[in-house]
Amino acid sequence: MKRSEVAAKYKWNLDSILPADHWEEEYESLVKAKDALKKYEGTLADKKMLLACFKEETEISVKVENLYVYAKMKQDENTALAESQSRVGRIRTLSSELAASSSFITPEIIASYSADDLIALSKEEAFSDYSYALTELARNRKRYLSDKEERILAKVSQIAGGYQNAFTMFDNADVRFRDVKGEAGETVHITHGTYSELLMSKDRRVRRDAYESMFTAYKEMINTIGALYLGNIEKDEFYAYFRGYKSALEMSMDGENVDVKAYENLLESVNKGIPDLHKYLAVREKKLGVDALTMYDMHVPVVTGADLKLSYEEAYDLVIRALSVLGDEYVSLLKEARDTGWIDVYETENKRSGAYSWGTYTSHPYVLLNYKETTHDVFTIAHELGHAMHSYKSNAAQPHAKAGYEIFVAEIASTVNEMLLFRYLLKEGKADRAYLLSYLADMFRTTFFRQTMFAEFELKAHERVEQEGTVTPDALCEIYSDLNKKYYGEGPTDELISYEWARIPHFYNSFYVYKYATGIVSAAAISADIFEGKPGALEGYMRFLSLGGSMPPLEILKVAGVDLTTQEPFEKAMELFRSAVEELAAI
Repeated sequence: MKRSEVAAKYKWNLDSILPADHWEEEYESLVKAKDALKKYEGTLADKKMLLACFKEETEISVKVENLYVYAKMKQDENTALAESQSRVGRIRTLSSELAASSSFITPEIIASYSADDLIALSKEEAFSDYSYALTELARNRKRYLSDKEERILAKVSQIAGGYQNAFTMFDNADVRFRDVKGEAGETVHITHGTYSELLMSKDRRVRRDAYESMFTAYKEMINTIGALYLGNIEKDEFYAYFRGYKSALEMSMDGENVDVKAYENLLESVNKGIPDLHKYLAVREKKLGVDALTMYDMHVPVVTGADLKLSYEEAYDLVIRALSVLGDEYVSLLKEARDTGWIDVYETENKRSGAYSWGTYTSHPYVLLNYKETTHDVFTIAHELGHAMHSYKSNAAQPHAKAGYEIFVAEIASTVNEMLLFRYLLKEGKADRAYLLSYLADMFRTTFFRQTMFAEFELKAHERVEQEGTVTPDALCEIYSDLNKKYYGEGPTDELISYEWARIPHFYNSFYVYKYATGIVSAAAISADIFEGKPGALEGYMRFLSLGGSMPPLEILKVAGVDLTTQEPFEKAMELFRSAVEELAAI
């Protein structure tokens, strides 16, 4: 379908970011301001000059954000549009030049103010917009090196990113998979996309052939991939050493000001719940009707033919009803999003695939969809609106410097919405009960258990390098195989699964994947309290949405009633999974 064929009410209106004909004018004004911050160099020891620098830097950041987001979202409407591609490239280049011209700011602040000075500044009314940034500078001050050393580390970072870049090139362009036969005997060329589709096939032979094609390709290149991943780990250890951290894990967690205890609690609680995962795998085996469950049986739906085939309007109304528990103001914003050009609904020619929520500080949030009449797409509406409302609330309540929230909390609001939709459908009988229970169980298997297994693998791989100085591809395969045996049992685990780690791109962004698991844990606890009407739960959650990045992430979560340094939220999440599995087994 062509974009011109879609009614205006189903397309977003980007004017709240920037009027279409103002982009070039705004860009040229920013080019002229490229070196505007240079006038502050050497003056930041003066508090008045520091404040003026902060304010002007914020103004420039807002302009860059508006220009980039507008250009990128126009490109996402039509990825073949040359003008948008050009604008994205131009603003990226200008953004890099602006960053270079302002690179003196943090080192000069560090050189001019002690940690106590920075804390004192953060308490002054004039600096209230920047109070959290100042306290974070004070907290991290001891991690900064001399100007010369920081410049060296900055140069090294350009080289250090080569491991991820090399893997990305291999994984997206160079890896080759053996073709397989589809359900009708047709030849199917394996790609990352078609692999995921084939693992959902009802034909077990198709699933097996796709699985073997995928992992054989990585097995054949395991020494090269192993060398790349080792280099990435060594890069982490290099920076941890020079920043004065005990480990790469500590460095990564400290980057978002998150206690390592949250990581440790996740691994501990998930390992306690592995027997419940095994119970679900037994239910999956029985529902699929297979003699013995295999690794290529993990993704195919156990309940079929129960999709919610709803029009977009019906789906959106359903989401509103499910989220009405979040209050009248929240529902009013959902309706505003639908009726005033926040959402781009349908798949069109050359439109970017998938879904996301984005926007700028000075605009309302936007949502990109490619809606189809499936249950997954209904949940996607709820998910992306969760992101949108989180951004809306944070931007409305916080100054620019405090509005952006850390990735650690970024998936919580979206998953809360999914959980509330699930609970509503289950309570109201709006969908097949077995399908919903299997949907939730698979969400936990893939997000809670699988992502935690990934996190455990990363930790063990890094620890091996910290203790022994290296880790071989064979050792990485052995670590991964042992983890699969622990999580999935000896039965399903085969030799090929030991190579799966070699295809996970997130491992090159170390200690990232655990956030998916803590996100679903937090969302399960928050949604349960809200749905069950726990006193203060809704008020705490609304405040959580409005805090943006004004506090450490764990403290922000505590406002919503979740303390990830304790076992309680993990136990609540496990209870939800356990009850879903038990009921599914009885159906």
